[in-house]
Amino acid sequence: MAALREKFGERLQENVRLANYTTAHVGGPADGLIVAASSQELADIFTTLWQYACPVYLFGSGANVLVSDSGFHGIVVVNHARNIKIDMHHVTPSVWAESGANLAGMARQAALRNLSGLEWATTVPGTVGGAVFGNAGAFGSNTAASLKMVEILHPTYGKQEWPVEKLDYGYRSSWLKRNPGQVVVLAARFELSVDQPEAIQARLSDYSNRRRSTQPQGASMGSMFKNPEGDYAARLIEAVGLKGTRIGGAQISEKHANFFINDKDATASDYWSLIQLARTRVSEAFGISLELEVELVGDFSISSKSMKSNRKSN
Repeated sequence: MAALREKFGERLQENVRLANYTTAHVGGPADGLIVAASSQELADIFTTLWQYACPVYLFGSGANVLVSDSGFHGIVVVNHARNIKIDMHHVTPSVWAESGANLAGMARQAALRNLSGLEWATTVPGTVGGAVFGNAGAFGSNTAASLKMVEILHPTYGKQEWPVEKLDYGYRSSWLKRNPGQVVVLAARFELSVDQPEAIQARLSDYSNRRRSTQPQGASMGSMFKNPEGDYAARLIEAVGLKGTRIGGAQISEKHANFFINDKDATASDYWSLIQLARTRVSEAFGISLELEVELVGDFSISSKSMKSNRKSN
């Protein structure tokens, strides 16, 4: 840390509570935290941290992550690289955005210029980088459908441009997600198409209405589990009678059972207990192993040991 203090000065914040940086408002402290204001700053920060062999984790909006109560023993980089450029001068229009840009905001900017292909994203929380990382999607489409190229930083080879094919996308999956920490997404380019403004606005209104009618309000991290092939995680969790179940300050939403809400000062351990309960009940009833869509940050072994201890004492 002494070397990092000398390198980054006041930009390096120490012992920072990560609950303030996550959409679920849970999570313990990080040893250090640095904010990147541009893709170049992001590249410079990671280049330095890799040189010092520091454990590092990249935060975008703080959605789709569950940070343990013990926090993260390393450096968290918060991505505020948010520049967006829309290109209308080529045969195929496109939008380029830095990885910290708000995904829904980028999609709305494109729609205002009568560009189609990202309407689904106007209802999805998170950043462009997070969407690229996890192949975010909704309403029958996803990131891979319109992504053309990503700019990445490699620890050995520096900045590179990768075509979408290199990311080997699957359902809520990518090479990036299967190989976390190997590279950093700096920016992405999406190819779009021109459409009638009335048609675009109709889709935006439809998606927005459907989102409001089916998904709960309140602090959450988005969908907790991936949907098993041919089924829905929410249906399975509801079918085993867990809709509305509460542990501590965390609750399985009464509106959508694949959303876990923090409405009473929940801890990561509360969330972890609910996750294990849902997995166990669904596995026992249907023989299906629910796979997390959210990323776990930090050590959850303590929570697991605590759960086993509680079971024995009960």
